[in-house]
Amino acid sequence: MSRSGQAVDHLLPLAQCGDTDALGQLLERYRNYLELLARLQISRRLQSKVDAADLVQETFLDAHATFAEFRGSTERELVAWLRRVLAFNLASLVRYYCGTRRRNVDLERELAGALDESSCALDRGLVATTSSPSQQAARHEQAVVIADALGRLPADYREVIILRQLEGLTFPEVARQMNRSQDSVKKLWVRGLAQLRSALGDEP
Repeated sequence: MSRSGQAVDHLLPLAQCGDTDALGQLLERYRNYLELLARLQISRRLQSKVDAADLVQETFLDAHATFAEFRGSTERELVAWLRRVLAFNLASLVRYYCGTRRRNVDLERELAGALDESSCALDRGLVATTSSPSQQAARHEQAVVIADALGRLPADYREVIILRQLEGLTFPEVARQMNRSQDSVKKLWVRGLAQLRSALGDEP
């Protein structure tokens, strides 16, 4: 994880000096993270009418075009800025599907807050880590690490964790959505969390 952090520390100054290849590599590191946050809001607000991957790709295009506006110097500041760009694009989609064209700053702020909350849920609530404070301090932005680890899980494990832990569905609701029995989704959930902890370097 520290290796990823060092790479970001190397890429960010290059990107801020106008290196477009470095910027592309930098943004790509946050694809899984942003797609997961986008999926949660799309599910809640747009009934999955939009593909999260398409929304994130649009966000990357905007980030490329407006990167000169980013004034931060840390990964945490970069991730927060990317969430704001994502919130702006998500607000545009919500307005489109609600039949309104006028920009709504309050909606953008509301969505930015919701994305921040989802990111915090990834960081503090998804997996009970056993890392010491010194290990935590050395980590690459943890919510991003967890999103990447989720992305590497088998599809059923990933889906049950997202539905149960992040979308807040009950086990009966998860079972209906995944077309499985409650017993099977509970077993998937336990195994998925164990595998996720293992991927993050925690004890199962």
